[in-house]
Parts: sequence; structure tokens; C-alpha cells
Amino acid sequence: MRDISTLIIGAGQAGLAMSHCLSQRSIEHVLLERGQVANSWRTERWDSLRLLTPNWQSRLPGYTYTGDQPDGYRTMPQTIDLLSGYANQIAAPIDSETTVLSVDTSDRGYHVKTNRGDWTCRTLVMASGACNIANIPACAAELPGDIASLTPLTYRNPDQLSGGGVLVVGASATGVQLASEVQRSGRQEILATGEHVRVPRTYRGHDIKWWMDQTGVMDMTLAEVDDIRRARHVPSLQLIGSPTQETISLNSLQAIGVQIAGRAMNIHDGKIQFSGSLANVCRLADLKMNRLLTQIDDWIDAEAPGGVTEASYRLRDTIIPSDPLLQLDLKAAGIETVIWATGFKPDYSWLNVPVITPRGELRHQGGVVDAPGLYALGLPFLRRRKSSLIDGVGDDAHDLSRHLASYLGQTVAEAA
Repeated sequence: MRDISTLIIGAGQAGLAMSHCLSQRSIEHVLLERGQVANSWRTERWDSLRLLTPNWQSRLPGYTYTGDQPDGYRTMPQTIDLLSGYANQIAAPIDSETTVLSVDTSDRGYHVKTNRGDWTCRTLVMASGACNIANIPACAAELPGDIASLTPLTYRNPDQLSGGGVLVVGASATGVQLASEVQRSGRQEILATGEHVRVPRTYRGHDIKWWMDQTGVMDMTLAEVDDIRRARHVPSLQLIGSPTQETISLNSLQAIGVQIAGRAMNIHDGKIQFSGSLANVCRLADLKMNRLLTQIDDWIDAEAPGGVTEASYRLRDTIIPSDPLLQLDLKAAGIETVIWATGFKPDYSWLNVPVITPRGELRHQGGVVDAPGLYALGLPFLRRRKSSLIDGVGDDAHDLSRHLASYLGQTVAEAA
């Protein structure tokens, strides 16, 4: 049994950012990582994936981008190199190949069992991410047995697919990227489309992420949100990290032959039913996109009049099929694979502390979990809109390390 002040579960961007902040405060800690640094990026991403944020936005505590391609988008090997290099730079104390089996409360604070022995600690930081498990809808269980079922965690490239048609369910960032890749591989693609967030890749001479950074959209805090649960479940932006700064949308997908349908509702007797609300969902996405562009225009007028030479413009509204699919016989349509791009959820199966709601969500306030000395980092809108991004974990880590240090100080004073 080993004892330490603080344990961090996970050595991805969130865990490493917290490690840096704790080292700055001289707080003894160890990171427990089930694989190697950046394990999820190494083992649970498809081959062609690039980050959706530009290189300049890969900011971590004590690290900023200094290369010659600030507006490029990192590949997965480059992302792994970034995080591995950062871990070396900050000399993060990592126990790799260490899987957490359970976490229980103890007189000391927390008792952590792993495949390589047990730990006790006063404080515990859960930085294992929000994308541990594919969030597959219940109707997936009704899929005919001879139709392959994949998730973004198991899909790697089109070569693993049969030659038949493919249905991608979900039209956020993951869904639209996979739909594009599969269609371009020569397979006929259908994209089931629910709520989504449409944006251009670039606008008025800059990446959309640059504008969202400049205008303060990404720094929006909990105090500025009316419904935080809703904010934490907003779909990811329809973006692709293309070297050509390509804008991806339902329009661009339809232009290459992808057929779009409404949200997948249920499957029965080999037939899938789609929602009839496709038009309304798309109109709402167009409306929200134009509101964001108007916000950017207003910021330019107020903060940089004359400093932006490209004129304001709007993208074409989403094209709605004249006769949208409402039902599809999967086999008759030649569908041989379904990819469930329907989001992710964290895995807390090892956490034996009563802080999980009936919905399966962690009870916390800005990453301060509803249990003494327990913290979370790297979850959507933890403290800010950017909390789940590489660029966002640093600010959250600074805040939470301050709270953690204060907690340890109080504990020491009480023990004395």
C-alpha cells in the first residue's frame, strides 16, 4: 500500500495540465494511466482524424505553439507527440500501464485499487475523460445480426468495411467526418441527422475557432449559462481538420452523394424509422450559425473597425431533400454497416463513491465533486465552454489546483 497526497487518474491533456499546476504548488502527486501517455488518442481514434482546433490553440500550462503552421490541424501521431513531449517537459510522475480497478472512501481520504497495487490519497483528481464509452441508443440492439455495428471507438478506416452501403447515425463532428470518408471510399452513405451545430471552417479571413476565441465565446463560464445541463450536452461543431481548411456541412455531403435523413428513432423487423423533423432541425442549425456570425460581425465593428478586409457574408441555407426518408428497409437498401456516431460518455464503473446521479452523471460544481477532496477535469463545460478541449483544460486546472491546495491546507490545519 502506497500513500500520497494526490492521485490523478489519466495522463491525457487534462491529467497533465493538473500535474503541471500541482507541481507549481509543490503538491506531491502521481498520475495513474491505464496505457501510455495520451492513451485514448493512441488507441481509440480513426486513422484520418485530425484535431478540430488549429495548432496555435493547443495551449497547455507552460506550453504554447511555436511552429511554422499555426493554422494547421494535428494528426493523431502529432497529437500523441505533443502530449508525450509535454509530459517529458513537465517531468510528470506517471505510473503507466496502471488500470484503476476501484475507488473507495477511507479514513485517509480515498483508497484506490489498481492492477499494480493499492494507493491511499487525501485528494483524487479524475481526469480520465468524457469519451470512454460510445453512447449507443437502445434501438441498436434491434439491428439485424448480419449488419455490422461499429462506433467511432472501433472504426479505423473504410478498408475494414464490407463493400455495401453504410448508415452513419449522428451528424455532429464525428458523424459528418465519417460520412464524408465513407462516401469518398466508393460506398453509398446515408446520414441520420439529429440536432447539430453548423459553422463555417473559416469566416472573414480567420478560422472560426479564432473568432470564437477572440470574441470570448470559448471563455463563457458557468455563471453566464442559464441551463448548464443543456450547455453540457450541446453537440460538437460540424468541423473537420482539413489541411485545405474545408468547410463540412450537410450541403457539402449532399454534393458528393451522401443521402441525409432525419434522426434515427427506432428499428423494427429490419426497418429503421427516421424522424420527420429534419427540416426544422436544419433550420435551427442555420439560425444559430447566423447568430454566431452576427456576433462576430458586431465584435469586428466594435473592436476592429477597418481591421478586417473580408466583407460579411452568409452561407447558403441547408438544402432539405424534397422527400426525406421516413423509413428504410436496411437489407433492401443494401446497408451492410451501421456506424453509431451518437456521442460518448465517461466510465465511472470503478468509482464506489455516491456521487453519480440517476442519469449516470457526476455530481459536481465546476469540477469540485460532491465528496471531500474529489475533483474532475476535462468534462464538457466543466467550468468554461472550452473545458473539454486541449486549450481549455489549463484554465480549469489552475482553478481546481487552487481549490485542492486550499483543501489540503485545511486538512493539515484540522489534523494539527
